[in-house]
Amino acid sequence: MRVGLHWSVLVIVALVTVALARGRFPEAHPGHSAFAYWALAVLTAVVFLVSLLAHELAHAVVARRNDVQVEGITLWMLGGAARLRGEAPSPAAELRIAGVGPLTSLLAGAVLAAAALGLGALHVSGLVVEAVAWLAAINVLLAVFNALPAAPLDGGRLLRAYLWHRTGDRLRATQGATAAGRALGWFMVVTGFADLLFIGNLAGLWPALIGWFLIAAATAEARQAQMRGALEGVPVSRVMTPDPVTVPATATLAAFLAEGPFGSYRHSAFPVLEADGSVTGLLTLRRVNAAPAHARATTTVREVMHPLGEVVTAVPQEPVLDLLPRLEANPLRRALVIDGGRVAGILTVADIARALAWPAARKV
Repeated sequence: MRVGLHWSVLVIVALVTVALARGRFPEAHPGHSAFAYWALAVLTAVVFLVSLLAHELAHAVVARRNDVQVEGITLWMLGGAARLRGEAPSPAAELRIAGVGPLTSLLAGAVLAAAALGLGALHVSGLVVEAVAWLAAINVLLAVFNALPAAPLDGGRLLRAYLWHRTGDRLRATQGATAAGRALGWFMVVTGFADLLFIGNLAGLWPALIGWFLIAAATAEARQAQMRGALEGVPVSRVMTPDPVTVPATATLAAFLAEGPFGSYRHSAFPVLEADGSVTGLLTLRRVNAAPAHARATTTVREVMHPLGEVVTAVPQEPVLDLLPRLEANPLRRALVIDGGRVAGILTVADIARALAWPAARKV
């Protein structure tokens, strides 16, 4: 499972480190060296990131137990996001997947609080106890904040599960949860800037920044839900470009270029076939352009193509929604549709965009 970091994580790590090293630690326990404050602040920030990762790993584990594949985890300012391949199969599964995150953070907070009390009883350095107590408090705060009923927070997922259970309509439930997310985001932005402008409190920038992230994430989730609603049940065969122009693997690049751009080779990517008609790769114009001009007369398509192992493949009956995550993650942004070992079509992200823009294609 891949774990990624959004750039906002660097912001939160820097803010946490500076706030602890130059604020809370020296104020609560003066007399220590600057090195001690900064070293402990950095360590505390790292442990905080680990607790965020534990929160998301809990989502991933429960998702897999509910038959939802997990592509990876991305940590960001508000915690993180487990990238799921597909939707929860039922409101109950959605409830379990969403609810385990805040519960994990709450449990981490309780364990850390008990550790702080134990270290204090053992007369460990007050500075260390302060760091552990801060981690306990921030994990409890993270659990409470993520439980707010607004997408994309875990509470928004819980709200969606409830609305889905009540209405039986997953898209409508998602729209309700994302609307709540945007409302909470705008509230935080307005109150944050009001605090800054009318009171002069620079700390108001913090909720305003979080609110902006909430608005952006909720809007993106709403668009994703609309797309899923439009493409639900649509097979790849309905969206793909059928019977694409192919290129023999043994053809030279010079022969290939001689046929374009006004002949049959007027596209930018072509399935490559062996002599028996089986597909062996994908030729892109970018690969052709990268080949030295003086060598194109002797260089074959096979030598510059993307081998089939680098290309996303699908079958005509496969749902577009199942293919889309793989298509977006692949740098080629294309999928070869293969039926019985032969090329049946080619599908790009642009093909899907056209399908979404065509109202009559929204339902099968």
